[in-house]
Amino acid sequence: MNEGSIERMSPAIPAIHLENVHLTLASEAGRVNILKDIHLHIDVGETVSLVGPSGSGKTSLLLLIAGLEQASAGRIALSGRDITAMSEDELALLRRDEVGIVFQSFHLIPTMSALENVAVPLELSGTSDAFQRAEAALTAVGLAHRLTHYPSQLSGGEQQRVALARALAPRPKILLADEPTGNLDIDTGAKIVDLMFERAHAIGATLLLITHDPQLAARCRRQLHMADGHIVRDSARAAA
Repeated sequence: MNEGSIERMSPAIPAIHLENVHLTLASEAGRVNILKDIHLHIDVGETVSLVGPSGSGKTSLLLLIAGLEQASAGRIALSGRDITAMSEDELALLRRDEVGIVFQSFHLIPTMSALENVAVPLELSGTSDAFQRAEAALTAVGLAHRLTHYPSQLSGGEQQRVALARALAPRPKILLADEPTGNLDIDTGAKIVDLMFERAHAIGATLLLITHDPQLAARCRRQLHMADGHIVRDSARAAA
């Protein structure tokens, strides 16, 4: 067995594992240490929130885990696969097959319908029943009646539901969410959050989300608190 491909179904293998991870980026003032000596272990199926002040490194950490930013040092593994030295093509395939991402901005293609926004990425990945699966994902988030509507014809909450359906339709093992309710009003945001937890649980996905909302953070099994590029506290709520 290759070192980078450990048996995915083993219960001992974490969904997300970081060892001694650092991120240093260049700036006009010189090199800036964004993340410093991050150690993190998230088990399969866990729900984890990432909180902390702006500039503490939360989004940078999420981007590293998603393979959208490269660590300066250390090791990152997803489902037992070391992504640290993967090529851009390998990372793209990993995201396609293993990782769903929901951002604060919806990132929908304006010239495509809701159905097409969800189905086309599936189709490009070779999914034979892309449109059927997309329709099922949109139905699961309450948009069966909006399949043919374009983003400009949808409310902000509806657009975020499309984005959530798009992230979940491939049935990823890991769902990453960066302030998924940041552009929504309180009531709409609460509905999106309920859907996100419900659908992630339904497919058995591990959920890691960034939020400034303490009530949303408290819904997760664990809360990671970040400050100045470090995880300064890792707390878990008591089981119900």
